[in-house]
Amino acid sequence: MAATPCETDLIIIGGGPAGCAAARMAAGVGMRSILVEPDRLCRNLYRIPALNNVLGGHTNGPDLADSIVAELKSTELCRLELGRRVTELHADDGHVTVTVDTGARLTAPYAVVATGVGPLQPHDAAWITAPRGLTLPPLWEAEADDAQGRTLLVLGGDRLIGTFLRAHPATDTRLLVAYPAADAYKIEEVQDDPRVVLVPVEHLTLKPTEGPLVSAEAVGQDGSRRTITADAAYLSIGNAPTAPSGDLTRGPEGYCPPTEQHPRVLVAGDLRSTRFQRIMTALGSGSEAALHAYYAARDVPTKG
Repeated sequence: MAATPCETDLIIIGGGPAGCAAARMAAGVGMRSILVEPDRLCRNLYRIPALNNVLGGHTNGPDLADSIVAELKSTELCRLELGRRVTELHADDGHVTVTVDTGARLTAPYAVVATGVGPLQPHDAAWITAPRGLTLPPLWEAEADDAQGRTLLVLGGDRLIGTFLRAHPATDTRLLVAYPAADAYKIEEVQDDPRVVLVPVEHLTLKPTEGPLVSAEAVGQDGSRRTITADAAYLSIGNAPTAPSGDLTRGPEGYCPPTEQHPRVLVAGDLRSTRFQRIMTALGSGSEAALHAYYAARDVPTKG
């Protein structure tokens, strides 16, 4: 994977919807790109069982992912470097240099950073107290057989709940959704589903697992206390940014606002903000980032 200086026009870090869109747009305007991804392309899309908010007629993540991957692999101007992780990014006045986990370096005039986010765990949430070392799976990993006829404790009110319910419309399950006040607006889409029981909490303490059930002590937003028991517990508390080290400006929560980066570093997809973590916005921002690099390389103004 050794590279000579500026052997490509654009380095793309991350192979999700945003990174793939950037590669397709770059090729569409004649730019060569190298896309670096530590896993498979669109790996998280393959884990989304149901979609209702994307164009193209795709109703589940694997179908959409297969379509994107097929298009990207047929994109002649994009070189894929899969199984490689970017460990460092450096930008100066002339170019961007990224270092991968093999120690090799890639250099280009511009880079699109679209590494996205990863799921938070109970110890990451101030409103949850959990046994040391406890990790829980995100709700989208729950299979129909895991949920059928069972009661699941869901920590947080993130949009994964709606995805789960749409993916399993006939599943006879009960979701106990414990969520803080900050998540109140997120649960609007699921609050009328009869399978959902909303549990607004000020704090939740997960007890050590004893036997087949999980148990938690909840302090309500009104100060009341109750014990919650369920067959299993899953996460829906959101995600955290997974940006590489180096010359990226990060906000208080670790996200990388596009307008605050070095002119040669373009941020796209979920890494931009917690507010716009959607497939459609990722596709659009990746395309826009590639176009920004195209115009900047030609000194074409992008404002006005």
